[in-house]
Amino acid sequence: MVQGGRNDVGTPESTPQAGSATSLPWPAPRPAQAESPDAGSEPPARHDLVDTFGRVARDLRVSLTDHCNLRCTYCMPAEGLEWMAKPQMLTDEELLRLVSIFVGLGIEQVRLTGGEPILRKGLVDLVAGIAALPDRPRIAMTSNGIGLARLAAPLAQAGLDRVNISLDTTDRELFRTLSRRDRFDDVVAGLAAAAEAGLTPVKVNAVVMRGVNDAGVPDLLEFCLERGYELRFIEQMPLDAQHGWDRAQMITADEIRERLGARFTLSPVAARGSAPAERFLVDGGPATVGIIASVTAPFCAACDRVRLTADGMVRNCLFSRGEVDLRGPMRDGASDRDLVRLIRGEMWRKARGHGIGKPDFTQPARPMSAIGG
Repeated sequence: MVQGGRNDVGTPESTPQAGSATSLPWPAPRPAQAESPDAGSEPPARHDLVDTFGRVARDLRVSLTDHCNLRCTYCMPAEGLEWMAKPQMLTDEELLRLVSIFVGLGIEQVRLTGGEPILRKGLVDLVAGIAALPDRPRIAMTSNGIGLARLAAPLAQAGLDRVNISLDTTDRELFRTLSRRDRFDDVVAGLAAAAEAGLTPVKVNAVVMRGVNDAGVPDLLEFCLERGYELRFIEQMPLDAQHGWDRAQMITADEIRERLGARFTLSPVAARGSAPAERFLVDGGPATVGIIASVTAPFCAACDRVRLTADGMVRNCLFSRGEVDLRGPMRDGASDRDLVRLIRGEMWRKARGHGIGKPDFTQPARPMSAIGG
């Protein structure tokens, strides 16, 4: 029986959902018994991934690995995490099969994430494989930019359309402190290479932290404006492995606008649709800056995302407490129809909102690096 109807409004789902029997560095969910609403019927060749609130998933986030070559303070401890072992992770063939199924279900954009996706061996071939699918989706990638200087051109040739690069400061020493690695110049080089290769618009993602990098918010926008990059500021979310997130210490979207307003004139851009960022013209345009207020002004009502982790779990929300296993059934011989039913069942359980700020909110057991950005 499918769980997660309108009685779950405003909170992350608590229904036990399918997981893997493989030993993981976080609690594994229990196997699901649910199927999709039309379980037992013949699914059409192409149909939407809809939830009980009428939202349709069009954007698939695919984590290629949980490994990362930075140790950002808001993401993981200095010593890093216990990474997934290779047998736990989807093979290239398994990943392409699942992406193909999702595209057949109406997915229009595939975003490759991590961890750090550039650390995935065979990345260029994976991009080429996705680009060769019937009903080719748009292909984007979120990266820290390290290593992109040598891969930007091959990735563009393989079919990658654009990139988002994480950069929280223009101060080299602060970057080293935040990331615990002296790789600022590599990120800057990666950004330049992406622009040169035509992976445009090149977008920059920045997490703003009180007393850390919030004073440099206008400098980062100036840096991006000078180079033609589109900047997106992001409210810090409770996704750190240390579970040390404190909303009282979070810089809000209003505060980010206030800091930007000290140097720039911002004018709202109308109608953002399902995009997470509220965009503003900078000094009359045409350049824009975006602010993603995931905590203070969540965009859950327009969410069109679904996530596939590196070990083959489907998550209907970044903050979901459960997930459904595709890797196990696939390796046991499940048909595409079987996998479609599992995917649709998971989407049917999607809650109205992530529930941050509600008394019963619980941070996901998996950290951000194991879910995918």
